[in-house]
Amino acid sequence: MTKTINYISRKRLPQYHSIEGVFISIKLAIEADLTCNWIELEQSGASPLDLIHNLKSIERHKNTVYHITGDVHYVALKLGKQAVLTIHDVHSALKGSWFKRLYVYLFWFWLPALLVKKITVISEFTKQELEQLIPTFKHKIVVIPNPIHPNFVPSPKNFSGTPTILLMGTKPNKNLERVIKAVAQIPCTLHIIGVLTDAQLALLKLYPIRYTHRVNLSQTAIVAAYQTCDLLCFPSTYEGFGMPIIEAQATGRPVLTSNFGAMKEIAGDSAHFVDPYSVEDIRHGLIKMISDEAYRHELITKGYDNIKRFSTKHVTDQYMALYQSL
Repeated sequence: MTKTINYISRKRLPQYHSIEGVFISIKLAIEADLTCNWIELEQSGASPLDLIHNLKSIERHKNTVYHITGDVHYVALKLGKQAVLTIHDVHSALKGSWFKRLYVYLFWFWLPALLVKKITVISEFTKQELEQLIPTFKHKIVVIPNPIHPNFVPSPKNFSGTPTILLMGTKPNKNLERVIKAVAQIPCTLHIIGVLTDAQLALLKLYPIRYTHRVNLSQTAIVAAYQTCDLLCFPSTYEGFGMPIIEAQATGRPVLTSNFGAMKEIAGDSAHFVDPYSVEDIRHGLIKMISDEAYRHELITKGYDNIKRFSTKHVTDQYMALYQSL
């Protein structure tokens, strides 16, 4: 029986921490029963030279399961059937030039899927997308959701008449531009986490909106951002999972999110759903949440029920069963 789990992680960069936060909490729970090691790769790039360097840096040992935690799927070329691979989304395979798409498809999806023993994905939505991308290997795919980091706990707060609206992320899929337009006539403060583009800064100046802006936050600072906000606005156009939804709910904050994809799956019936492509729908949703106290409390209560599906123990038990099956 397997006695050791080696978690393989990308090189940590200050602006990225979600995958590490998820699997460090899983590792802490798993190592009560098994020996666990955390192996961080040396190079953060995705060039062929970076791949070769990282592959050479890994040593294989018998009676060990290697869990590739995400983003560096190509490590499966070295670890083969000793590896479990977690795929968080397939978006990277669907954009860029034909050469980039082919390169990512081969080294991040098709070859790793051919070689590993099992593939875990974090939502049914991602499973469906991945099955379309690599249908030959769909029998290897298992859905195991992300757990809530134990640092996210209930933190009651009196709702402000001019609320602080938390926005997690500034990449195109996070839909910041439409949110800025939606809140143009709503008295509030936007708390934006992520690097702002020149176009986003120009849009913030165009409208009379109060906002604060922070980047490269520690886990402690991210928890504090949820605690000090009044609600989460997360009308993303694409997610493999949507961690901010359950992080906000675990803190006790009502959530507005998109009415399709992984966002709908992860939130269940516990959020206010909008069409993320409609500025008016986002605006009306925010006004409803801000003006209706009973509705906010209903969303908070449903949120606490929803996150039970994503407890560390519930998720860890699923990973433990998977490791033992190998």
